[in-house]
Amino acid sequence: MSESDSAPHRAADGAGEGPTDAVTDGPSGSLTDDDGEPQTRREALGEPRHKPRAQLSGPMVLLRETVIVVVIALGLSLLIKTFLVQAFYIPSESMEDTLKQGDRVIVSKLTPGPFDLKHGDVVVFVDPNDWLLEQAPPEPSGPVRKALTFVGLLPNDSGNHLIKRVIGLPGDHVKCCDSKGRLSINGVPLDEPYLKPGSQPSQDPFDVTVPADKLWVMGDNRQHSEDSRYKGFVPMDKVTGRAMALVWPFDRATWLSRYAQTFAKVEDAGQ
Repeated sequence: MSESDSAPHRAADGAGEGPTDAVTDGPSGSLTDDDGEPQTRREALGEPRHKPRAQLSGPMVLLRETVIVVVIALGLSLLIKTFLVQAFYIPSESMEDTLKQGDRVIVSKLTPGPFDLKHGDVVVFVDPNDWLLEQAPPEPSGPVRKALTFVGLLPNDSGNHLIKRVIGLPGDHVKCCDSKGRLSINGVPLDEPYLKPGSQPSQDPFDVTVPADKLWVMGDNRQHSEDSRYKGFVPMDKVTGRAMALVWPFDRATWLSRYAQTFAKVEDAGQ
């Protein structure tokens, strides 16, 4: 066999060795791989199809993460303040010695609502009928303080909220005073341990029946409290919530008792 006859056989043997990594020109002059997929010269030379994105520097990453954390924290604080709890500032002496002027309390917005109000609860409520008309308006707050108060990071001291103790619930007959100078609810006399030492249950007599959806509230410092005796009933829908705890100052921090034992006979009589 001549040399010319064996050349085609060698070519055929090479073609049968399987695919190679060779890059060839495509039909239109573009580069292609062995599968016929078009490639650019940059890719054919081993360079990436896309340039890598620029990476943020360390300070920029820290700033971005800080902004995200702050936004999430403010959002959560706003949700908590709107639906769960809120801090309030005590503006007067009407609840001494339980609460003193300048104290801060945490108020649960789940009462009234999922949880019912009880006799003896300390409640915060929006001024229902110009109770605060004769008081001087509070000093205007700066924009930063207003913003922090709005999201719940500072206590509310806007001046349109009051805080008192619930004495009469809807339907209760509340009267003062009996022969021993005590207040009574539905004929049950009360010994009131929460009163400020030296305070009388009331210096002025009263005899009322609490209407539906209303409350009869009184301060613990009875001789220095403008309450339901002088201002009337509080609509239930004006109640912001129940004060659960005194949180400032720290050395006096405590849970606020509703004095269940004091009102136990009243609750039993209503069942």
